[in-house]
Amino acid sequence: MFKTSSVCAATLLGFLYAAPAGAQERVAAAEGDERRVAAAEEVVPPKAPERKTTLEPKPAQTPEEHVTFQSDPIADGAIIVVSLGTAGVLELINSTGEIRPQQISSTFQTSSLIGIDRLAVNQTPSKSASSFSSLGLGAAAAFAIIDPVLTGVREQNVQSGIVDAIMYSESAALTMALTNVVKMAVRRPRPQAYIDRKGHEGDPNYVSNNSTDSALSFFSGHASMVAALGGTATYLAFARSKSPLRPWLTLALATSLTAFVSVERVRAGAHFPTDVIAGSFAGAGIGVVVPHLHRTTDVQERRVWVGFSPAVERNQAQGGILTMSGSF
Repeated sequence: MFKTSSVCAATLLGFLYAAPAGAQERVAAAEGDERRVAAAEEVVPPKAPERKTTLEPKPAQTPEEHVTFQSDPIADGAIIVVSLGTAGVLELINSTGEIRPQQISSTFQTSSLIGIDRLAVNQTPSKSASSFSSLGLGAAAAFAIIDPVLTGVREQNVQSGIVDAIMYSESAALTMALTNVVKMAVRRPRPQAYIDRKGHEGDPNYVSNNSTDSALSFFSGHASMVAALGGTATYLAFARSKSPLRPWLTLALATSLTAFVSVERVRAGAHFPTDVIAGSFAGAGIGVVVPHLHRTTDVQERRVWVGFSPAVERNQAQGGILTMSGSF
């Protein structure tokens, strides 16, 4: 009986020691299940919105375009020197009176002038208009000096400002040379010469436009220079500015200043309306072309092809196809 009691006691002790161990295993298993469930809940489903921003690839963003301009010191320097030299020499020749001015024919009637040009000879010239036109020209020149400095500050690059200064200088030099060459070639009498002749009708001792400058009306140097500087300023503003307002404001100011100077030159009796119109177009063309030719490869690589291909219709009528293609 004692032996039986010992066996029962041993079995009971084993059960008591084994019970906590089994309970611990069950608790550990339960905790592991909870962790697996929690981990499963943290897994983002494949179609969750978070997947779109974290895992799905995005298209590459196009880098912001930054237009730059370049200058060749040798080529640009030569253009500026030759242009200024030509313009300067012509100015000296004109000042000597060596060139005989074009005379107004005694039989010429102002009614034969172009319609809009008659306004210039049927007016009383304004004494202050010449000063106002020179003031407008000075304002355009001052802007051409200040704008490269502002460019260097905006771009945080001294070279950008220097290149802008070169482009403004080249536009001005080419415009000045072209204007003086055309003046010397055409030698059109100024409106003031017609007005003076009309005021001395019947005077046998009066000699009309006896100075070289009195026959240098076509085309207007004031108008061409203001238009050239304004064209360069407008091109640079449209090419560089990130604001949609600045380019159009620059264009409006440049156009307004050119128109103001042109009107004042006509009011002063120095030019016909056609003189200032031609000068404005010539200057604006130079002012736009110069910076365009200095623009870097993003524009220089664009090409336009124009061609003509002969074709034969079914009815044997010969013809052709004009094609134009390119990258703009």
